[in-house]
Amino acid sequence: MHSMASDETPNPPTPPSPDRDPDRPSDESHVPPVLREIVAHKRAEVADKKARVTLKDLEIEVAQAEPARNFFGAVVNRPDPKRTAVIAEVKRKSPSAGWIRPEYDPNNSGSGALDGFRPEVIAQRYSDAGASAISCLTDQKFFGGDLSYIQRIKDHCGLPVLRKDFIIDPWQMWESRAAGADAVLLIAECLTESEIVDLLILGRQLQLTTLLEVHSMENLLRVRPHVGFPHAGYNLLGINNRDLTAMTTDIAHTTRLIDLVEEPSVLVSESGIKTGADLARLRAAGVHIVLVGEHLMRQPDPGEALCTLLDDPA
Repeated sequence: MHSMASDETPNPPTPPSPDRDPDRPSDESHVPPVLREIVAHKRAEVADKKARVTLKDLEIEVAQAEPARNFFGAVVNRPDPKRTAVIAEVKRKSPSAGWIRPEYDPNNSGSGALDGFRPEVIAQRYSDAGASAISCLTDQKFFGGDLSYIQRIKDHCGLPVLRKDFIIDPWQMWESRAAGADAVLLIAECLTESEIVDLLILGRQLQLTTLLEVHSMENLLRVRPHVGFPHAGYNLLGINNRDLTAMTTDIAHTTRLIDLVEEPSVLVSESGIKTGADLARLRAAGVHIVLVGEHLMRQPDPGEALCTLLDDPA
């Protein structure tokens, strides 16, 4: 396993073809029903954005951007190999939970629209509490996020930031890098295999760490050959413990699937993690990186909640 060298200069990115992937079905039959509405909306949203902001515009912004922070190294190369690396998430809403706390609802914030939410303050509290990296929801319609949150966080917090959204088009990879993202989430359930490969290659060219997430064993087996491609120091594998049919979470999902993971050191367990006992159980199974969001964001002080989680002796 090789971490991303800070002085590494990649080859200039090759702009992707604007044509739709010929392997993609004409409908969204490969997408789980719970994600289908989100993906359909995201396609329309991206098409609207592409009509207003050209790829050339994004190329210019990326060329002028600061170098990406090393997200991969921040979570894999831990100072204390026995301690769990936590990717702490800034998340104000979800389709299943609604507004996670009343004050996250702009209708209750007293300042209108998105102005009352302070993602940068939450991220700094996470950093102070010992987070290794930050995850930030940027989908607006379903998760109440905003792309501007990434730079707001980076202006106040020194940790690398993952853009958590529904990436279904190479244009979004350029958009992510231009917005300051250091890493992006790729959800296997939303993508064909050829799309995954193309996005992994583009992520490497843009110096973006990719967190390739799966929910099912079938998708784990489908993406397993591509973990670490095209460069081991840019690619993490995520197992999401949320059952997309029942919409329940169980961290045993990660422990059941870990034997199918060829390189556990890059494995991230996501969803349903709430206690020190959960972290200990995952460590015992060989998982040393987790992504925690909703549990922390439900507390009055997410940073203090992260302190409690990391200091729990269980």
